[in-house]
Amino acid sequence: MKSPIRPVDDEARAMVRDVMQSARFAALSLIDPDTGAPMVSRIALVEGPDRIPLSLISDLSQHSAALQKTPVCSLLIGEPGAKGDPLTYPRLSLQAEAGFVRHGDVAHARLAQAFLAKQPKAKLYIGFADFALVRFTPLGAHLNGGFGKAYVLDASDLTDTP
Repeated sequence: MKSPIRPVDDEARAMVRDVMQSARFAALSLIDPDTGAPMVSRIALVEGPDRIPLSLISDLSQHSAALQKTPVCSLLIGEPGAKGDPLTYPRLSLQAEAGFVRHGDVAHARLAQAFLAKQPKAKLYIGFADFALVRFTPLGAHLNGGFGKAYVLDASDLTDTP
């Protein structure tokens, strides 16, 4: 049987850009440090100014503690449209490493501004001491662009796009 995985091309990179630029939320998958079992949580997400996915997470959340212990995680990014089969809409399963950017870090103000531009309601709590911005540095990804459009991408496919 011929592989269903297509070679990464400009069409795939354009789909990644579209999925990331339109993202407002993602499903975050990680390892629960108490049980060792997988865990999934919904988080707010934006494409950061450096094209690295960015979220704002409270230290009080279970997923914050899990990411601080084991920063390797994955994100499912992409929402189905209002009509038709939800599985025909593009979605990106991003493998990443989480990095926390806290108040006082050099990049915090710039990243906070970028986050608030797409998630303005976060202005209510972005300054709270228990919140940190989290950058998800891509390690690789699987892109499902709809029926017959599957791609396996490496980090350079995700960060070197124009």
